[in-house]
Amino acid sequence: MIKVLFVCLGNICRSPMAEAVFNDMLKKTGLSDQIQADSAGTGNWHIGKPPHEGTRTLLAEKKISCEGLYARQISKKDLEEFDYLIAMDAENAGNIRNLAGNQHKAVIRRLLDDVNDCHTEDVPDPYYTGNFEEVYELVAEGCRQLLTDIKKEHNL
Repeated sequence: MIKVLFVCLGNICRSPMAEAVFNDMLKKTGLSDQIQADSAGTGNWHIGKPPHEGTRTLLAEKKISCEGLYARQISKKDLEEFDYLIAMDAENAGNIRNLAGNQHKAVIRRLLDDVNDCHTEDVPDPYYTGNFEEVYELVAEGCRQLLTDIKKEHNL
């Protein structure tokens, strides 16, 4: 099983959106039995809370389920269990690398690192911007590219 962890600051906006979008893609491509996704935050402010109302509303409009998602904080154990740690921005990628030190096997990168012709390298935080639609578009494109990369790397 290939395991992907999406990471943002509080795990209520961007990373649960990415988890839900990616899981929807896995379901539609028949890869749910080979690839598993989860999400976490680098901060602990929202542990146990469901995704932000803006995330839930947007995903419902897109007919993508976020049922059963609750915020949690990334842990050292995640560094051992996941193959890909996908940060929403440079700050969270740095936080993951600081937590990992030199002791990790996972690929650590930003969601938009391999997206061509993107106007940004970081997925902006809609908790502050309020622009959940822009975040969805970036997350969807990043997830499509990530799935393409994983399929190629693992011959799926």
